[in-house]
Order: sequence, then C-alpha cells, then structure tokens
Amino acid sequence: MSKLSEEDYRSIPLNATLALAALVVIMAGMKMGADLLVPLLLAIFIAVVCTSPVHWLHRCGLGLRLSALLTLGFMAGFLSLIGLLVVNSFSTFIEALPNIEERLYEHYWDILNALASRGLAIDPDQLSSMLEMDDEGSWVPMLLGELGNLFMQSAIVALLVIFMLFETLNFRDKVSLALENPAPSLKRFSEFSLTLKRYLAVKTVISLATGILVWLSCLIVGVEFPLLWGVLAFALNFIPNIGSAIAAVPPVLLLLVAQDGGILQALLLAAAYLVINFVLGNLVEPRIMGQALGLSTFVAFLSLVVWGWMFGAAGMLLSVLLTMTLKIALDSHPQTRWIAHLLGPGRRRGDGSSRRDARRPPWLRRH
Repeated sequence: MSKLSEEDYRSIPLNATLALAALVVIMAGMKMGADLLVPLLLAIFIAVVCTSPVHWLHRCGLGLRLSALLTLGFMAGFLSLIGLLVVNSFSTFIEALPNIEERLYEHYWDILNALASRGLAIDPDQLSSMLEMDDEGSWVPMLLGELGNLFMQSAIVALLVIFMLFETLNFRDKVSLALENPAPSLKRFSEFSLTLKRYLAVKTVISLATGILVWLSCLIVGVEFPLLWGVLAFALNFIPNIGSAIAAVPPVLLLLVAQDGGILQALLLAAAYLVINFVLGNLVEPRIMGQALGLSTFVAFLSLVVWGWMFGAAGMLLSVLLTMTLKIALDSHPQTRWIAHLLGPGRRRGDGSSRRDARRPPWLRRH
C-alpha cells in the first residue's frame, strides 16, 4: 500500500505536466477556432436561458414544441423592437458625430494651451495627428463592414439558437439511449443545467436592470442618446471589474463637451453609474446568487485576460459566463469540486458547514 502511494506521489509532476500541455493545446485550438466558437457559445447561452420559459409554459399545459415556438417568437419580437430603437439612436449618434468631434477638438486645444501657459512642453503636432479631421469619412467603410459582419453573426446565432432549443427537448432521451447507466450522468447534468440556467437568468436580469437604470439616469441628467448608453451598460455589465467603468466613459465625456452640459452634470452622471453598479453588483447580485456562485477577484480578472486573448471583445463580454460555466461544471462532479472551490472567493475562517450551506442558493444546498 505504501509502495503504491509512493508511485502515485512520484507521478504527480508528470501528470501535472501532461495536464498543462493538454490545456495549452486546447487553448491554442480554441483561439484558432474563435470565429466558429464565439457564435456557438453565444447560441448555447441564449438557448439555456430560453429553456426556462419553455418548461414553464409546458407546465402550464402547452406542448413542448408550441412552448418553444412561443418563446422564440416573444424573444424575436422583443429583440427586434430593441434593435430598431438602438439602430435609430445609433444612426442619430452617427449624424451628430462630426459636431461632437469638433467640440472635442476644441477642448483638446484648450487643454494644450492651458498646459503650455503653465510651462509644460507638449508637441501638439504629434498629439493632434490622432484627432485629425481631414479624412473623417475614412472610417465609414470599416464601420459598415463591421456592421455587416455583426448582422451575419447575429443571423448565425439566431439559427443556432432555434435548432439548439428544439434539440434540447429530447436531449435526456438521447442520453438515456446512449449510456448503459444514464442515471449518474443525468443527475450531474441536471444539477449543472439547473444551476447554469439560474445563474444566466439572474445575471441577465441584473444586467437588464443596470441598463434600465442607466437609461433613466441619462434621461434625468440630460445626456444625448440615453438608449444607446443604456444598451451599452447592459452589454458591458457582463465584463467584470472594468465593464462598468468603460460604459460610463462615453456619456460622461459627452456631457463634459456638450453645450448645455458641464462638470456638475458629468459628476452627477458618474455618481449615478457608481451607485447603480455598487448596489446591483455588490449588494443585490451576491445576495441573490449566493457565495457559492461567486468568483475571486483574481480569477475574474484572469478570466477577462484569458478569454479576451482567445476570443477578443466577445471573449471579454463572455468571460464571466464562461468561467462560471466551467466552475459550475467542476462543482457538479465530486472529483473536481475542489477546483471549483479554488475558483471561488473563499470563506472566512471559522465558518462551519451549516453557515457555508446557508450562503448557497436554494438550488445548490445539500440536504
């Protein structure tokens, strides 16, 4: 017995090296296949969120296929309405962009002159080349190309969501036929699926509440294009740590250079962003999700860097969702649960198992 334990102990460095090598190969493959994986991952997350209303409608007495069709129809109508409003707001923003650039350029020169009057030597030619307005139409073809790519990706994601949602209706039956003893696998998959659905639903609702409150704050303060900044806050709320700060920069900067704006209005809007994200991100979200579905600050920032490196901007948006999906999957299996605990925020010393279980959401408590 001791000899076997000694052999296992000696094999740890080899197993760790092989695991790291496999991880590097997997990450390299995911980076090379980012164009394929990003729409697929988006479709999976959207389909997982859609399964909850499908099953709710089914419990109300509707058939599964009719429930799926109604869910897809409602989501398509809602997203189309929001998309039309955002496109209209974005087109108005594009029309006003030259005037905004001109005001920014004037403030830029005022700052340079103020610094020069205080003896700070700055080369204006080198800095002004970044804000050159002679070829202001050169960015239009690139913007149109990005919009065309966005619409194409959206169509692909929509088709994938439709097929995935109907595929999940009989997924358990397929697993039962494919495995000789499907009960343990189905149990772990059910735990993983239920936790992931609830996490995605809560995160989406929190982000939606953030977007609505930001939209109302922009309306009250008087910043232009409030709907655009609300949608931006909703999307960037999925990025940990820096997403909310990035979402606050454009409207606050726009208020600073606006003719009817000023420092006071910009400070009020920045304070509104700070209060909204502090209350929803640090008070409401942890209380609803529980300590068990949290990530440590280091892991959240590291996931932002890693997924952003692999998938670009889409990876930064999905970084928390992807890492939480990995954590939930690891926590659903007893042999990998310790890795899920390492990804979590940790607990204070002296917390017992009952207190630890009380902090978990109801769907994760062990009875």
